[in-house]
Amino acid sequence: MFGRRLVAGLGQLDGRRTWSIYRYGSRMSEAATPRPTPALSDGWVAIVKRDCPTCTLVVPALRRLSEASEGTLTIYTQDDPAFPEGLAPVTDADLFVSWRLQVETVPTLLRVTDGLERDRLVGWDADAWAALTGVAGIGDGLPPHRPGCGSKTLDPGMPERLAVRYDGERLRSRRAELASLEDDIEACYDRGWSDGLPVVPPTPERVLRMLAGTTRAPDEIVTIVPPDFNECTVEKVAINAVMAGCLPEYLPVVLAAVEAACNETFNMHGLLCTTMPHAPVIVVNGPIAKAIGMNGGGNVLGQGNRANSTIGRALQLVVRNVGGGKPGGIDRATHGQPGKVGLCFAEDEDGSPWEPLSVTRGIEPGRSAVTLFAGEGPRVVVDQLSRRPESLARSLADALLTVGSAKAVIAFDAMLVVGPEHARVFRDAGWTRDRLVAELNTMTTRPGSAVVRGAGDCDEGMPEGFAGAPAVPKFRPGGLMIVHAGGTAGLFSAIMGSWAAGEIGSAPVTMGVN
Repeated sequence: MFGRRLVAGLGQLDGRRTWSIYRYGSRMSEAATPRPTPALSDGWVAIVKRDCPTCTLVVPALRRLSEASEGTLTIYTQDDPAFPEGLAPVTDADLFVSWRLQVETVPTLLRVTDGLERDRLVGWDADAWAALTGVAGIGDGLPPHRPGCGSKTLDPGMPERLAVRYDGERLRSRRAELASLEDDIEACYDRGWSDGLPVVPPTPERVLRMLAGTTRAPDEIVTIVPPDFNECTVEKVAINAVMAGCLPEYLPVVLAAVEAACNETFNMHGLLCTTMPHAPVIVVNGPIAKAIGMNGGGNVLGQGNRANSTIGRALQLVVRNVGGGKPGGIDRATHGQPGKVGLCFAEDEDGSPWEPLSVTRGIEPGRSAVTLFAGEGPRVVVDQLSRRPESLARSLADALLTVGSAKAVIAFDAMLVVGPEHARVFRDAGWTRDRLVAELNTMTTRPGSAVVRGAGDCDEGMPEGFAGAPAVPKFRPGGLMIVHAGGTAGLFSAIMGSWAAGEIGSAPVTMGVN
């Protein structure tokens, strides 16, 4: 016997996985289908509930308005069908009218003309009610102002239940039916929706709540996700964000990360297919990082911050569940790395001596953005003695030379995450980000004879044609990115080498968050 519906859901269309679920609450984009509203008679409409002191307070005002408007006042009551007495209230116990009118506070007063809402007052303000209604003395004997109470449509869990109840006709996808004794989390494992860790079961209520985090239409196509090249809608991203453990306010960042990952320049398909361990690394810049509580400080590349951990995981779940990119299938990584579960962090802009990474990559200052980099797992660079920028730069350069291998040139990019104590050395010396990059590029440039195959008694290396080059740079132009992040204690930085760089593999992609 089936006891409940868990997700809306993972389906099969033409052999491809599809997800769909519907949103509530937030302002819809122009592309969204508007929700039908109840038929409203011209005149005045009030929404009240007895369990609200302000609603009880304004009953005399409603009586005056009813008399002055000659019966064109319609009162909907959310709880007691007899309230307010003597004014012929219409029950809205099922909250259909309140939900469709998006009432958040009671009392709410609407002016309706030609069946359309023209004006709205929320709570009680004697001057505002008098000005709108034109009823002299409507507030006589009443306090000048009262804020009102929350609508029953906003009771805990109610928005989601109402969305499922009244917007259910918009649901198009198959639901996964679970038996009454079946465990939700185990069911997600059994259906192959997990990355190996428990996921949050994506019930319709949870996904609707997630979709409230964006104004984008749920059926808007975000991108085409490899390797199966399935269409991915906002709805599908929301479902995977729920499973990853995201909060609704994270969804715009997840959407931007998904778009960036599926950009041809980033080459997510190639990144999945490689036997190297690399995975998308998400760097977040701008006001949204602070607004959603992201970590750019201590343990920045580790565990403990919900936004950091779940945004990166959500992207990986989209690639898995929408695109079909699963380990042992198209994902053929020899070793892999923990970042393949998800790696996302914020740049520490407040403490940085330099402009944000996103600004160096063409995003206007003050705008939120994500940068995706096809990175390996981070490794530490230890230099606790250098107090001169030249000395510290040499330590960093020596470590950067080992990206890919000490004899690999041009083929790999790198992201250098400079810790605050190392950054202070460069700040005190007045080194800009551009100068640091230039110095590191100079220090990592080597003669071709040192990097060819067989040099240094090592068969690995570049083709013999490099032997005559007097100076070969380690990184291609623009291939070395610098980010400021980490804890304020510890003279450390971190390096993440890239997968094959540029046209032969992946190039970083920076995209604004909408």
